[in-house]
Amino acid sequence: MEAIRQLLQRDAPVKWVFTGDSITHGALHTIGWRDYTELFSERIRWEMRRSRDIVIKTGISGWTIERIAADLDWNVLQFRPDCVSIMVGLNDCNQGVEGLDRFRQTYVQTIGRIRQEAGAAILLHTPNGTLPTGGERRVQFLAQYVEAVRQVAAETNAPLVDHFTEWVQVEPKGIMHHWLAHGCHPNEYGHRAMAHAIFRALGIWDPTGWTCQLTVPR
Repeated sequence: MEAIRQLLQRDAPVKWVFTGDSITHGALHTIGWRDYTELFSERIRWEMRRSRDIVIKTGISGWTIERIAADLDWNVLQFRPDCVSIMVGLNDCNQGVEGLDRFRQTYVQTIGRIRQEAGAAILLHTPNGTLPTGGERRVQFLAQYVEAVRQVAAETNAPLVDHFTEWVQVEPKGIMHHWLAHGCHPNEYGHRAMAHAIFRALGIWDPTGWTCQLTVPR
């Protein structure tokens, strides 16, 4: 995380780009509440007084790493970002075991292109956990795609926020039912849980900050 932490310490403003699928999009299932990217923006641009930083969200519902790779010029590179956050896997896993190698290869190539053409720091995320109502193929294959994301992070030496592990760990208490508006789409509580995980990973957690005080059922 050190490269990203250094961005948070510098005087010059930072351009943050968050790309991904419907979770990053924050579409529909947030029902008007802020998603994790918007909570991140509030944390750094207001609470941390980095008001000249720019947070750009380009996640699109239904997208996969292949869709991002094919649209990378528009979706990411046009903004000349300092840091690119990527969260995918929930749609990719519908391709099953047969799609795993292509998923990993495309992911690694996409990270390489972002680094080469933008020089940006990379922040990777595993997707959130899901319930059986989130789709049969997600139940069957999501964990394998999560492991593939971890492998990509290791291969590319990219920092990783492992949301999936946290979500699976709290599930014995039935917590995911409170964090999801749908079998695989986080509600406002799920997005707060993800934002809080990011804050902790980046070393910007502050229990006195409003975004950090937001309720998350546990």
